[in-house]
Amino acid sequence: MMINRKKKLSLMIALLSSACTGLEAQNVWKGTWATAVEYTGKGDMPKESLSNRSCRQVVHVSFGGNEMRLKLSNEFSKEPVGIKSVYIADTDASANWEIKAKTVKYLKFNGKKNVTIAPGKAIYSDDLKFTLKAGQRLTITIDYGEQTPKHATSHRGSRTTSYIVNSSVRTAKPMDKSFVEGEKVDHWYNLSAIDVKTDVKTPVVAVLGNSITDGRGSTTNMQNRWTDFLSDALNAEKPYGVLNLGIGGNCVVEGGLSEPAMKRFDRDILGQTGVDKLVIFEGTNDIGCCGGNYEHVADTLIACYKVLIAKAKAKGIKVYGATITPTKGNGWYSYWHEAMRQQVNEWIRKGGFFDEIIDFDELVRDPQDPQRLKEDYSDDWLHLNPKGYEAMGKFAAEKLK
Repeated sequence: MMINRKKKLSLMIALLSSACTGLEAQNVWKGTWATAVEYTGKGDMPKESLSNRSCRQVVHVSFGGNEMRLKLSNEFSKEPVGIKSVYIADTDASANWEIKAKTVKYLKFNGKKNVTIAPGKAIYSDDLKFTLKAGQRLTITIDYGEQTPKHATSHRGSRTTSYIVNSSVRTAKPMDKSFVEGEKVDHWYNLSAIDVKTDVKTPVVAVLGNSITDGRGSTTNMQNRWTDFLSDALNAEKPYGVLNLGIGGNCVVEGGLSEPAMKRFDRDILGQTGVDKLVIFEGTNDIGCCGGNYEHVADTLIACYKVLIAKAKAKGIKVYGATITPTKGNGWYSYWHEAMRQQVNEWIRKGGFFDEIIDFDELVRDPQDPQRLKEDYSDDWLHLNPKGYEAMGKFAAEKLK
């Protein structure tokens, strides 16, 4: 009898140990949303500074959970940014600026509502219990203090409207109607990433891209970038993080808008939480901006791809190469630019450096004129429209499942 009791006790301990291990496996941070932060020029700042103003911003998360944290960035600013408070809430779908009052929760930073972020730095909020649903729109409202930078750290191509109101006399309340009457801009300020505690097996894919990934040609406030369609398709089956790190006008090697991919890769890709897959979909701007020495520029682009691939693989990240889409009909197209695109795409497909290929070129090109986008997918013969982005997102989802 004593032996049986010992066996039962040992079995119970083993089961409890296994259960605890399973619970621990749930307790890891993974990225559900992120954006590539940038320097903000005068033309992308609000008409007034952000000082003593409240800025309401909306993001589209990928997977959900019950515990989250927010990353705020001041990495491209030369002055501190003072924040009085930050709160989140479910977005009211009927009005992009409005929130559901019962879901409002204030974030804290080292136990306090207020925080000052030093120049060149980024910070995480404290962990917050919050029911975040897969694919939902989340509203983040930042109540700024008196001290804010002349040039904020931002993301210019949010494709989502932010609402800014004056809070110098009193801070706008969460349900204040003044948000809809305030200044409207299509940029995100100081937002960087959202992490959620989830199962260690939850996959996370980061996408390195330019304006096609950033959503040029999509519909403002409709969340119909190709990565949005990708996220919805993947999360229809299981939790899956999709992080859009596209920047409009961005290049891989040099030039273009914001820091080129070679410079921003460590922060924007390797700095994200829990990434185990990467899609590299950049190069259009390197090719389009090229004014000569075409073969050398294409060779340099390929050499830089190799560096980025090696960096990612060294971190255990699976790397997908996406072919560059057609440009005929757009002002960037020429015989030499097309020859560069074909050279680079041939290397992406057959070079053997990527783990897998996502052949966007083959998907979206016109079968009758392969150097041109399908007409019903085109926004301006360089960027795609929502129909084209839907096709891309669903196609990529099949590759990434």
